[in-house]
Amino acid sequence: MRNVRLLLWLGGGVLVLGITLWLLGTLAQFYSAIAATSPLLANVLLGLVLIVIAAFIAIAIYYGILFSRPNRSTPSPATSLPSDKTGIADETIAAVQKQVSQIQDDIARQALLERSHTLSQDFDRQHFRVAVFGTGSAGKTSIVNAILGRPPQGIGAPIGTTTEITTYRCRFKNVASDIQITDTPGLSDASALGNEREYEAKRIATESDLLIFVIDNDLRQSEYERLKQLIAMGKRSILAFNKIDRYTDDDVKLILTQLRRRVSDVLSSEDVVAIAAHPQSTQLLTGDRSQPRPYVLPLLRRISIILREEGNDLIADNILLQAQRLIDNAHQLIDQQRRQSAEKVVERFQWISGSVVSLTPLPVIDFLATAAINAQMVVELGKVYGCEVSAEQAKALAISLAKTLIGLGVVKSAVELSTLTLQLNPGTFIIGQAVQGVTAAYLTRVAGKSFIEYFRQNQSWGDGGITDVVQSQFQLNRRDAFVKAFMKEAMNRIVSPLNN
Repeated sequence: MRNVRLLLWLGGGVLVLGITLWLLGTLAQFYSAIAATSPLLANVLLGLVLIVIAAFIAIAIYYGILFSRPNRSTPSPATSLPSDKTGIADETIAAVQKQVSQIQDDIARQALLERSHTLSQDFDRQHFRVAVFGTGSAGKTSIVNAILGRPPQGIGAPIGTTTEITTYRCRFKNVASDIQITDTPGLSDASALGNEREYEAKRIATESDLLIFVIDNDLRQSEYERLKQLIAMGKRSILAFNKIDRYTDDDVKLILTQLRRRVSDVLSSEDVVAIAAHPQSTQLLTGDRSQPRPYVLPLLRRISIILREEGNDLIADNILLQAQRLIDNAHQLIDQQRRQSAEKVVERFQWISGSVVSLTPLPVIDFLATAAINAQMVVELGKVYGCEVSAEQAKALAISLAKTLIGLGVVKSAVELSTLTLQLNPGTFIIGQAVQGVTAAYLTRVAGKSFIEYFRQNQSWGDGGITDVVQSQFQLNRRDAFVKAFMKEAMNRIVSPLNN
C-alpha cells in the first residue's frame, strides 16, 4: 500500500511539472509575439496572468489546508457515543433479554422485554432529554415557558398545578441535536394522587440525560436528599435557584453562596445558577402594570455548555443506567419468584419434620436426627436457585446448621415457645410428643429460611457468617402474629392427629 501511494505521488509530481513547463513555454511565446509590436501591452498582460496564477495557487493552498483539517463540527449523539459505555450497556441489555425466559409471570416478562427493546432503540435517538424537576410551586412550568419563549400561564400557582407530564421540543443555537424538555409534576403533595405524580416525576428524572432541579429558596433537607440520590445514580444536574426577583441583590448573593457551599460535595459552583423565570409585575406611575422579561440566561448558557461538551457521554451514561435498572428489575422478579417457590419447599418440609419427630418417641429432643430431612430440603432449595448440591454437601450443611441452632440456644428457646404457646402440660407421653413435633417443625422452618438466604447470596452466609443468618431468621419467626398462625396450623397438622 505504501509503494502504491509513493508511485501515485511521483506520477502526480511529474504530471504537474510537465504542465508547468508547457505553461511557461506557452507564456514565453505569447509574451515574445506581443512584445514585438507593443512591449507595454505585453508587460500588462503578463502581470495579469501572473496575478491570476498567484490567486489560483492561493485558493488551492487555502482549500487544501481546509480539507486537510479534521472535522470539528459537533457530531450527532447517536453516531458518537463512547464505545466502551455503549458496549457495556449493550451487553447488559442482552443479559436482561436472556434472563427474561426465567420469569414465569407472562405480564412481567412481556413488560421487561418491551422495555429492553425500547432501550435498544435509544442508541439511535437524535435528541437530548432534559427534565425539569422539583417541589410544587417552585416555578418549573415558568422555566419551561421561558426556555421555549412562551408567555407565562399565570401568577402564584398553587402546589400541584402541573398534574400531567408534558414534553416539548426545542433547539439551542450552539447544540447540534434537538432538546426534548419535560415538565414534571411537583413533589411534596401528600395525597394518593400526589404520590402517583411524584413517582412519575422521579421516573422521568431518572430517564433524563440532564436534570434541572428547581428551588425557590434555600435548599430544604428533603430537597437536598432527593438531589443527592439522583446525582448518586449518575444524573447530571443543574440546581436552578428561581424567583430571585423576590429578594434583594445582597440576599440573592448570600443564598447563592450558601447553596453552592452546601452542594459542593455533589455539584460544581457553575452548576448552581440564579434565575427569575416569571418575575413579578411592577406598577408604573401611570397605574399600569409592567411585566419584566424572564431572566433565564445563566440557565440557558449552562444547559448549552453541558450538552455541547458532555452530551454524548450523558446519553451513553443514561442508557447504561437504564440498562442496569432493567437487569436489577429482572433479578428482583426472579428472586421473588424463587423465594415463593422456596418458601413452599420449606413449608412442606417443616410439617414433614414435625410429623416424623412427633411419631418417634425419644426421651430427649435430638434434632441432629432430622438432618436427613433437612438435607433433602437443602437439595430441593438448591434446585429452586439453580444450584447443584450433592447429598453429602446437603447433609454437611444441615448438620452444621443444626449445631448452630443448638449452640445459640435456639433449640431451648423453641421448646419453651412451643410449650408456652400450646399451653400444654408436658406430663403425659402424648403431650411430650406434640411439643417435640411442633418444635421440630418450627426449627426446620428457621433452618429452611436460613438456607434460602444462603442460596440467595450465591451459596454464601455473608460477612456475618451462619450465626448472624440463623439469629436473624429466628427473630423474624418469633413475632407474635406469625407464632399464633404457625401454632394454629401446628395444632391441625401435628397435635390433633396425635390426640386422635
